[in-house]
Amino acid sequence: MAEKAPVSVWTRPERPRREQPTLSRDQIVDAALELLDAEGLAGLSMRRLGTRLNSGATSVYWHVANKDELLELVLDRVMAEVTVPPPDGEGGWRASATAYARGFRAMIHRHPWTVTLFGSRPMIGPNATRVLDEALVAFGAAGFTGFDLEYAWSLVVDYVIGAAGSEASWQRNQSGVTATDWIEILGPYLARIGDDRPTLAAHIRGVWTNETGDVLEGRFDFGLACLLDGLEARMPPFRQ
Repeated sequence: MAEKAPVSVWTRPERPRREQPTLSRDQIVDAALELLDAEGLAGLSMRRLGTRLNSGATSVYWHVANKDELLELVLDRVMAEVTVPPPDGEGGWRASATAYARGFRAMIHRHPWTVTLFGSRPMIGPNATRVLDEALVAFGAAGFTGFDLEYAWSLVVDYVIGAAGSEASWQRNQSGVTATDWIEILGPYLARIGDDRPTLAAHIRGVWTNETGDVLEGRFDFGLACLLDGLEARMPPFRQ
């Protein structure tokens, strides 16, 4: 028995405009994005979306076949927030890659529900393909081609998704709790383990006396710089 062929909202032929309901695709995506930003993936359903739009689910299904297609549309919408500066400016490809990474990270912080969707299916919408094209130009300026170009670009993307996803999860679950609060809470525990784990206890005290935001920024910048250093070391000889 043949496996089901992959389907994407971007490859399905558009229906004739004369048949379109009053509700537009943009209205559907706007409403879905509001639900996702407020409540995450668990808060989005076709029924809730129809209710939010004061319309039956039938109107939503006219534009998308299922929730997966709807998520394709919304994910592409937020990718419009990501840009990759051309690599011909000051700092070249590395400055371009850094700006790309930081912009991608900022988008994930605004829309943390995106993290588990990356890699679930090809991102071939207009905004996602524009970002990918810009990224390939940036990393191509470093001399990478073919699979090396794919690996260099995806290495940075994977780092950003992992780091930003972890950061967003922490911030969402620790809202209103400061590093000082945690040090006070952990004080007795650190005192108990201090004899057996002095390095760990000292490290926690030393790091967590700083503001969490500053620690996260420093950690992200350090990791990104290490990645770019590694890529720079693997650049084709004529580019170094």
